[in-house]
Amino acid sequence: MVMLYFILGSLSAVVAVVFWVLRQTYVHVPSRELKRLARRGDPLADLLYRAVAYGASLRALLTGGVVIFGALALVAFASATNVWWSLLIVLVLVGVGAYIFVPSDELTRSGLWLARGAAPGIAWLLERLHPFINGLVNAAGKHRRVRVHTGLYEKVDLVELLERQKGQPDSRISESEIELLQHALTFGDRLVSDALVPKRVVKMVAATDAVGPVLMDELNRSGHSRFPVYDSTQDNVIGILYLRDLVGAKHSGTVADIMSHKLTYVHEDFTLYQALQAFLKTKRHLFLVVNSFEELVGVITIEDVLEQMIGKPILDEFDKYDDLRAVAAVAAQKEHAEHQKAKTEPDERKAELAPERE
Repeated sequence: MVMLYFILGSLSAVVAVVFWVLRQTYVHVPSRELKRLARRGDPLADLLYRAVAYGASLRALLTGGVVIFGALALVAFASATNVWWSLLIVLVLVGVGAYIFVPSDELTRSGLWLARGAAPGIAWLLERLHPFINGLVNAAGKHRRVRVHTGLYEKVDLVELLERQKGQPDSRISESEIELLQHALTFGDRLVSDALVPKRVVKMVAATDAVGPVLMDELNRSGHSRFPVYDSTQDNVIGILYLRDLVGAKHSGTVADIMSHKLTYVHEDFTLYQALQAFLKTKRHLFLVVNSFEELVGVITIEDVLEQMIGKPILDEFDKYDDLRAVAAVAAQKEHAEHQKAKTEPDERKAELAPERE
């Protein structure tokens, strides 16, 4: 009889370990990635997702299995020996099983193999028990709210997380997209003084300059489309000249006749985020930058702010194209590259769902 209880206790302990392994494995399986792979026809992902899709009900079922069979093992061993010996035996068996099979931070091969084999049975069971288990989980959740902390406290933590993403081998987020997100998070910490065009290099136009081909050619070669207009000295800015206004202007008169008299100022100590908000609110594209003494120190455009946000100069790669044929060629080249990539990719997956621990 003692041997029977000992065998029963051993079997119950093994089953408890199996439930524990399944629970920890399913918790570590990336459910979103499983869903994506399942939609693409991956058979393993489709199999695992049938169980993982039940979420809290799956965890509750497997936790219940650990508790029930763990308790049965303890009772069986207690019937075969004394309570303390039975407790020690259960702890040893569970501990050894957990060390060998239970995932810590990464999946184990044995855990993934077990989860794959148990997935159809668990999915079948949850399909029938989900309403009942889900009701219990919801009822328990009303009395015990568990909030999982992200581990992020400040903006710099999110920037560091994105930096670690760059080194993740199976990441499908391109490095350029990650850098764009990093710049978008941090550009607001910079000041207008960090991005302005200094006064000494700003192309200015005198209010008395004559409108004509000479002025048009000079401004075109500057590469800009907006120019501060000054009267007498460059410290006395009285308006803004837009290159587009020169196109329809008659070849007579002066800059003062066609310039815009609306001037918008921003302080050099403003953050770039404040400057961006000001651009959006005023619908202007160029601000005159002043210091604390109300002296003109430069100009800043909305392009300057956006360049700081995306971390690279704003260059239109299609500016050099004279017709739609060149644009279509770029699209065709990209489509061909994607086709070649799909053609050379092996049918089977090159890697498991997550890094594995031997």
